[in-house]
Amino acid sequence: MSERAKPGTITWTDLTVENAEEVRDFYAAVVGWKPEAVPMGEYEDYSMNESHSGRAAAGICHARGMNTGLPPQWLLYITVADIEESLRKCGAHGGKALTEIRSLGGSGRFCVVRDPAGAVCALFEPA
Repeated sequence: MSERAKPGTITWTDLTVENAEEVRDFYAAVVGWKPEAVPMGEYEDYSMNESHSGRAAAGICHARGMNTGLPPQWLLYITVADIEESLRKCGAHGGKALTEIRSLGGSGRFCVVRDPAGAVCALFEPA
């Protein structure tokens, strides 16, 4: 998520699960992604990289730390220009914030929301 994306674009996709190593190995075997450890302090999450280019394709994350409470599903991060304004509009249009706004260090901030149909995504505001 380090490149500055335009509002409305899908910036990143990750999966938060209890058994990150098993799921990492599953996707490495099934789709050919090459895992790269991402230090998270006391543990590591994983960037899953395309085998042909080495570019990051997705993340596989442990359901702990800042990912505690996230649903075990592929989570799309959609870039927005102003996360507070997008959260206000989310509520006004029948959606709900599932997390507080969380920092992604120097990359920006995000918040997980549920739309009126129950689908979940993350809103991402780049730094």
